[in-house]
Amino acid sequence: MTKPVILTGDRPTGKLHLGHYVGSLKNRVLLQNEGKYDMFIFLADQQALTDHAKESEIIRESVGNVALDYLSAGIDPAKSTIFIQSQIPELAELTMYYMNLVSLARLERNPTVKTEIAQKGFGSSIPTGFLVYPISQSADITAFKANYVPVGNDQKPMIEQTREIVRSFNHTYKTDVLVEPEGIFPKNEAAGRLPGLDGNAKMSKSLGNGIYLSDDADTVRKKVMSMYTDPNHVRVEDPGQVEGNMVFHYLDIFGREEDQADIAAMKEHYQRGGLGDVKTKRYLLDILERELAPIRKRRLEYAKDMGEVFHMLEKGSEVAREVAGQTLSEVKAAMGINYF
Repeated sequence: MTKPVILTGDRPTGKLHLGHYVGSLKNRVLLQNEGKYDMFIFLADQQALTDHAKESEIIRESVGNVALDYLSAGIDPAKSTIFIQSQIPELAELTMYYMNLVSLARLERNPTVKTEIAQKGFGSSIPTGFLVYPISQSADITAFKANYVPVGNDQKPMIEQTREIVRSFNHTYKTDVLVEPEGIFPKNEAAGRLPGLDGNAKMSKSLGNGIYLSDDADTVRKKVMSMYTDPNHVRVEDPGQVEGNMVFHYLDIFGREEDQADIAAMKEHYQRGGLGDVKTKRYLLDILERELAPIRKRRLEYAKDMGEVFHMLEKGSEVAREVAGQTLSEVKAAMGINYF
């Protein structure tokens, strides 16, 4: 019996941070280890070039770093096919065919794209590739006939865009070649989009407000001790606010079931006064290190042989290209452009 297919990935524009980890990466590892799915996980370097076209060296360097982050977090090439987007030319061809099924107005209405355009400050100089990248994402998903796509909550509009393209293609060409995917979103709503250490709604490299999977213990400690808390909690004895306090927000996300009683007691103590920020940050640091220390150790081991890491990516790309090639053949047959 054929297993359901899962496809997911990341733009390689820097090392992965805790937002990536809780938003999707941790969930991918759990899904992979269930053994119920055929997993395809990719580095979306072509998509990254849509707003980094003149900084391609960043993309190349980041491919290696993101691959290390995958492996250290628990993605296993024996259980998942890990590949690089640009090494699968069939994806670009599928994108071209899908572009004819989507209007410009529909792309401009995509909430995720609108938000990202505003954040990046493109103004009227939006790269065409950036505007149409939801179509490229649809090609990635449908090329592998993915049934499920684990993503953060902010990517829901992207999944819906793909579903529309699938319906449009299958209806237009009277076929059932393409599979309509479903999104798999974080069960912990707070983890859907992890705020930065400074309280900013987004954790990102450009804002310098993130903790990275590759950070050493001392760097993590310094970052945690600088976290945004309650600006009105000046003295230890002052009552403090839990809402909007990044330390408690992170505790809600990273605390395990066995931590919940301690976290609840700490919140109550903080709100009535008598609990200092340093103590809460030290507790959070212990919880984060429990999660990050094993990842950090594995990353250092894999980094000793980057040649082997890229060999793994090459082999995964070969497998992925074969699968995508089969889908492309079916798509062209449905469209009637398989001339020879």
